[in-house]
Order: sequence, then C-alpha cells, then structure tokens
Amino acid sequence: MIKTEKYLYKIDDTTYEGYLSWDEKVKGKRPVVMIAPTFRGQSEFEITKAEELAEMGYLGFAVDLYGQGRRASTPEVATMLMNELNNNRPLLRARFLSVLEEIKSHALADPEKIGAIGFCFGGKCVLDLARTGTSINGVVSFHGIYDAPDHLESTSIPASVLVLHGWDDPLAHPDSTVQLANELTRKGAEWQILAFGHTGHAFTNPNAKDEKGGMFYQPLSNARSWSKMKSFFEEIF
Repeated sequence: MIKTEKYLYKIDDTTYEGYLSWDEKVKGKRPVVMIAPTFRGQSEFEITKAEELAEMGYLGFAVDLYGQGRRASTPEVATMLMNELNNNRPLLRARFLSVLEEIKSHALADPEKIGAIGFCFGGKCVLDLARTGTSINGVVSFHGIYDAPDHLESTSIPASVLVLHGWDDPLAHPDSTVQLANELTRKGAEWQILAFGHTGHAFTNPNAKDEKGGMFYQPLSNARSWSKMKSFFEEIF
C-alpha cells in the first residue's frame, strides 16, 4: 500500500512543506528520490511523481524550495518565485543541499542511496545540486535548463547525470546542450544525454498544449523518458 503524507521541514527560520510517499510493504530503509518542483512550486504533479516512485520501492520526496504556502497560481507569480532562486544560484544550491541533509536523516531513508529528478526549472535545480560536488548517487533532468552558474565551488561532479531532452525545446537550444555535455565531461561526471525528436519543452506535462511556442505534451517521449529514468536508478542504486 502506498502512503503519502505532508512533510514539514525547516531551513534557517523558514518552514517548507513537501510530501513523502512510500510503499508500506517495503521494510526498512530504502533509496530516496527527491523531486524538484517546476517553476510553479511543489504541486500535485510532483506528489504524483513521488507516488509513482514509491511504487518502485523508493522513498519519493516532493521537495518544496519556495516555502510553506508559497505556490504560484499564475505564470507571472511562478516567474517571480522562480527568479528569487534563478537570480541567486548560490542560494538555490544552499537550499537544495539543506533539503538533502534533511532527508538523509529520515527513518525510511538509506542515506547512501539518494537521487533527484526535476522537470523544467526543477531540472536546473537537480543539475545545480550535482554541480556542488555533493555525495548524491545521481540526478535526472527532464526538459531542464542547462546554463551553468557563475563562481562554482566544485570542479568535479561525482554524481551520475541523465539528461532527458526535447530536441526542439525553445528554452534549451542545441548549443546549450553541447555546452552542458562539455561541462559534464570536463568535470568527470558519468553522464548521458538522450534527445527526443519532434519534442519541445514540457513534454511530460499533459496540460502543456502550446505547440506553436514549443511547449507541448509528447506522450511517446514522456513514456520513453520515464522508462529511461527507471533503468538509470536501477543501475546506480
């Protein structure tokens, strides 16, 4: 039986509201997969992903990076919330590292087996987490954003990295994908980039319907990317 419950945690003086999901039939500690939110903040989309990960035997953790009650109901508010972190990448990295340390201590978590996935802005978040050089097994970016932050502290990426990319993504042009590949190679990451043809941004989101703007659901790419993520975690855990 899959159980999902609210999970409150504090970073500095701010309370954050995530969700944990796990299979009660699985006994003892298990690998953790964190789900970084899209630019709208932690939502039902991420909770559903946590539940799907729980069905695979993992502790699914839908992460909140904005703070309890700070969610976006419009794209304008979402952009404002995202830019608080997007324009301060050291803060983004520090906050995500705090989340990582928080979940390692959970009773159901195997602290030696931690992964993270992210969609859209969440893809940028998990790539930045890997860029810190922290001891995480692997990260998966779904239609993420690839620009590297300035003034990186770490010169190596020990985590395995899987990038699931829509080739026609207007927010991640081919040159930025090549730049990411060069960065991952230079920093010694064990990396894979899988590009899907005829696929734009937001290809995992059934509500994305802006084909003209390059942001639309692509069911085949969605299914293939999730299958690839499954095999990735089976390999690194």
